[in-house]
Amino acid sequence: MSQMISVDLIAGARPNFMKIAPIIDAIKAVQSQGSLLNYRLIHTGQHYDRAMSGDFFAQLGIPEPDINLEVGSGTQAEQTANIMMRYEKVLLQQKSALCLVVGDVTSTMACAIVARKLGVPVAHVEGGIRSGDWTMPEEINRVVTDSITNWFFTTSETANDNLRRSGVADDCIFFVGNTMIDTLLKQMSRLRPPVFWNELGLQPGQYFVVTLHRPANVDGEQQLLQLLHAIVGGTRGLPVVFPVHPRTAKSLRQLEVEIPGLHYVDPQGYLEFNYLVRHARGVITDSGGITEETTVLGVPCLTLRDNTERPETVTIGTNELIGTNSDNLAPALARLLDGRWKRGGTPEKWDGHAAERIVAELERLLV
Repeated sequence: MSQMISVDLIAGARPNFMKIAPIIDAIKAVQSQGSLLNYRLIHTGQHYDRAMSGDFFAQLGIPEPDINLEVGSGTQAEQTANIMMRYEKVLLQQKSALCLVVGDVTSTMACAIVARKLGVPVAHVEGGIRSGDWTMPEEINRVVTDSITNWFFTTSETANDNLRRSGVADDCIFFVGNTMIDTLLKQMSRLRPPVFWNELGLQPGQYFVVTLHRPANVDGEQQLLQLLHAIVGGTRGLPVVFPVHPRTAKSLRQLEVEIPGLHYVDPQGYLEFNYLVRHARGVITDSGGITEETTVLGVPCLTLRDNTERPETVTIGTNELIGTNSDNLAPALARLLDGRWKRGGTPEKWDGHAAERIVAELERLLV
């Protein structure tokens, strides 16, 4: 009997789960046709509360992890060290044929380093994306991971060019598309309104969604308040729904500020959050991943950052970089509400089949 070939799928934080789910589905599909490809799902526990990870497993049909490293909270260095020590033990006990990492979180970089040091090749899903902003921990994670990766699965030609410029050979780069969009398209018919939909009197196209989590926007109380006042001031009385990260919620409560029209809600499950995004008049965010979803959904998106690692959401999609200055919000929101926002398109290969392309390449490379 032929030996199964096992790939470690590394997931640590909420965005990773959306990118891993379709890869698991695609591996199961080839297994049903007799493939020897197998996987071991490793949750590092970097996002460790139910709101940030547990619900995602249930909603996206992700099986319980084969291994949970349970690293929990800590500084960047503590989390990195804990993930490395615990993943090393796993590999020393039982080596895999490949370590597949996704995205740009601490888990991505930490597991890639451990795997390569133990002679296990690394594949990076979403390799090659760059913001050029070295104040972002994610940018350091990307650059370090890509510097030791064997095979790159990319979302755009921009990412391919970034890799080539850094000396990566063409035969190591596979332009496959975007697995996060695989998940979005698969789950579209299951999206459902959140529990507060009727309570807040929300109507399709008649509210805004805000998400903020970057330190530059949420750690300084005055900066956060300025942004929130500018958002509410520019949205012409439409409700503004703000799913609040627990850390941000704490500082908002300490401020004891009520801003009429601004509704703080808990972090939402995948199906509820994307229902909100799909039906919003616009989304105001500092997240990278959400700009990909708004692009495919055709929803106007204002990004409160000076740079993006996903330029195709701006050049092709519905996204615009507004910067972190709250004064920039009023004119941008006026354009949106007056119907003068650009019409976006969908980037190449963001078609729901990226994971199938990845697994086809894994079969070729490993089996």
